[in-house]
Amino acid sequence: MADAASLRAPLCTEQFGSGAPRGCSAAADGSLQWDGARRWGWLSRAPIAKPGQHAGGGGGPWAALTALSGLRSVLLPQGFPDSVSPDYLPYQLWDSVQAFASSLSGSLATQAVLQGLGVGNAKASVSAATSTWLVKDSTGMLGRIIFAWWKGSKLDCNAKQWRLFADILNDVAMFLEIMAPMYPIFFTMTVSTSNLAKCIVGVAGGATRAALTMHQARRNNMADVSAKDSSQETVVNLAGLLVSLLMLPLVSDCPSLSLGCFVLLTALHIYANYRAVRALVLETLNESRLQLVLEHFLQRGEVLEPASANQMEPLWTGFWPSLSLSLGVPLHHLVSSVSELKQLVEGHHEPYLLCWNKSRNQVRVALSQEAGPETVLRAATHGLILGALQEDGPLPGELAQLRHQVQADPKKESWILVRETHQVLDTLFPKFLKGLQAAGWKTEKHHLEVDEWRATWPLSPEKKVL
Repeated sequence: MADAASLRAPLCTEQFGSGAPRGCSAAADGSLQWDGARRWGWLSRAPIAKPGQHAGGGGGPWAALTALSGLRSVLLPQGFPDSVSPDYLPYQLWDSVQAFASSLSGSLATQAVLQGLGVGNAKASVSAATSTWLVKDSTGMLGRIIFAWWKGSKLDCNAKQWRLFADILNDVAMFLEIMAPMYPIFFTMTVSTSNLAKCIVGVAGGATRAALTMHQARRNNMADVSAKDSSQETVVNLAGLLVSLLMLPLVSDCPSLSLGCFVLLTALHIYANYRAVRALVLETLNESRLQLVLEHFLQRGEVLEPASANQMEPLWTGFWPSLSLSLGVPLHHLVSSVSELKQLVEGHHEPYLLCWNKSRNQVRVALSQEAGPETVLRAATHGLILGALQEDGPLPGELAQLRHQVQADPKKESWILVRETHQVLDTLFPKFLKGLQAAGWKTEKHHLEVDEWRATWPLSPEKKVL
């Protein structure tokens, strides 16, 4: 039997995730007695058994709480919320809303396609319907391959914009399917175009979903986050299926009502997608976020935190930046003679060479074999600063003087200005980089669009490697 002092002293503690720990002490009979209060993570509270009653037994609120806890383990990643990013829950809630709206819209579109193929029409030909289906599928397959080749490497850089683009394109595809039966002579062409769009949606949506899963998984648990996301989507689609079974008989005989329902569901779908994408807070820098953070730093001397920059990031116009910035271009695109190479290398002590075309507002950067992520970040910062010299807005002292030179002498050689901005960046960029890291940005990796070309050139003895 334990003495009175040992009965009161806690022997050990335990906690679930980031919840409050509970203590354990020795009971009078020598067994372990755990504290009754279990303030663990969200939905992880378990009912405490009363004397003579098994935990979780009986009905009432305890049974409901136990069921809710079980649902959490089925639909949310293990260790939630600590095992995922802070933006996981708001994103998934809005993503579920858009998936539900898309499921109902898809049911209306499927019904229209089946009507166009002749389902329910005694005069319809099976061979004609089969041919239409094969043409539709083959068009989509070709589109999938071409789009993956054309834009596959760019989807990571603007994951939020491409995610939104994919969902809007999916709505366009379903609208074409609904309209297809109204114009039988163009039915095959319309459904083929629709399937082409849906296949592009599949590539863009799947790739960006993988990129966002990498962002949300914080414990090397990408597989678990992806699997639970699939479970959530399945539950939402099942709910959509049940609602569709009730909705379709009501609208099947009234095309105008069907179209009206589709318009309302599409509006909900686009709004939910926008809110879902806007809820994301990515801590890596792409060109849009880097430009926002750099402009704020140059104007106020402060670095925006990821949450603020993500709220300001353009979602509709992010594909067309004002400055044309190309990273990792081949060296032969920058120089064509020995004199041009010497001119470009002079003053470049970093493992990249930068060429600025003022008239086209175009910056092209050749990267060295030794260029790392921070070198690429500096090269992109360098290019954006050159673009800022041709725009309005406050700049620090030395950059303001360079802007005055650009405005006073438009014919001044751009390579001279590039060399002078190099000298400014030697002081400015380390402060900017330190501010990025202090604000919570991940500078050891980035989502800047970089081509695969690398080069070597006569090196300066003062060359630095980041």
